[in-house]
Amino acid sequence: MPRKLPPHVERNQVKGHTYLSFRRGKGPRVRLPNDPTSEEFMAAYQAALLGQSAPVRDRLAPAAPGTIAALIASYMRSAEYIGLRDTSKTGYISRLETLRTEHGHRTVAGLSRERIVTGILQPYADRPGAALDTLKKLRILIRHAINIGWLKHDPSLGIKRPKIKKIRSWTDDEIEQFKKRWPLGTKQRTAFHLFLNLGQRRSDVVRMAQTHITPERKIRIKQQKTGRELLIPLHRDTVEALDAYDMQHVVIITTAYGKSFTVDGFSGWMRDAISEAGLPLDCKPHGLRKAAGRLLAEAGATAKMIMSVLGHTTLAEAERYTEEADQAGLAEDAVIKLEGHKANRIAQTTSVGLGKTPKTRGKSDRKE
Repeated sequence: MPRKLPPHVERNQVKGHTYLSFRRGKGPRVRLPNDPTSEEFMAAYQAALLGQSAPVRDRLAPAAPGTIAALIASYMRSAEYIGLRDTSKTGYISRLETLRTEHGHRTVAGLSRERIVTGILQPYADRPGAALDTLKKLRILIRHAINIGWLKHDPSLGIKRPKIKKIRSWTDDEIEQFKKRWPLGTKQRTAFHLFLNLGQRRSDVVRMAQTHITPERKIRIKQQKTGRELLIPLHRDTVEALDAYDMQHVVIITTAYGKSFTVDGFSGWMRDAISEAGLPLDCKPHGLRKAAGRLLAEAGATAKMIMSVLGHTTLAEAERYTEEADQAGLAEDAVIKLEGHKANRIAQTTSVGLGKTPKTRGKSDRKE
């Protein structure tokens, strides 16, 4: 039985000879080495995933045994990596290639906590997001090294995760400001409602099509990240936005040329729309997903209800929204009670005369 090939790799027959090639969708074919178990194949495959038409020569050179480059090649042949979704592989390959390029010559046995912190993570001191992603991927490689017997313990233990600034929810005022700039009928306003009222990620919004909408005004979504299949009723504001929008393609949101967006292209286009609305840089498209969760919680939706819309896989993720809404509501009720208590308080006796002993008339003062 032929070996199962990685995503986007084809077997081609030409004049009785079999060769392997990389092809994403209807894009061009890129020739790959014929042995899918070789390090040369994995290096060429990495380059093709990164969109490089021809791999650099040193990528085709076999990695020295026991090095980080050899560990990366071993991991990419593992069932754990092969079982990842294509979208996850794309994110992994970029970071793994950076580790291979910058640290591939280092030995796995020489990894220590100090070397990881100073040699691998320190260059990202001003980019905590990149530092966190690097640490995550490095720990995946370390776990693989332990599984195959290259390491006996985890040298990254005790390294604190870099703190990154979380994407915040849009405020009600910011939502209204965007709507004021982009009226109904515009592509920007339509995309805005798909984000806000459906609470989905950009990778899901960019793929939404007319064929996903049912006659009952619901939309079917298969989340790219989690694989969850959702059926969500369309909010009346979303229905109004779709009715006002002139859709000329099966995909709802398209480029100016009527083509489907890439995820990154869609994100950049939405970023431009947000900037043109005069909103701050920390108003991000993903913040509309956060706003959806916040608004659902403030409307009294339970954590499980929020999960059914946003597609969270754990209850704890959805409970954050309900806890924040409960805190805000309870605080408001508490202040109202305090104000009412003060307003209804009966005024105390004035301080004039307090502590003075009232004068009493003696017998001589009494009138006979």
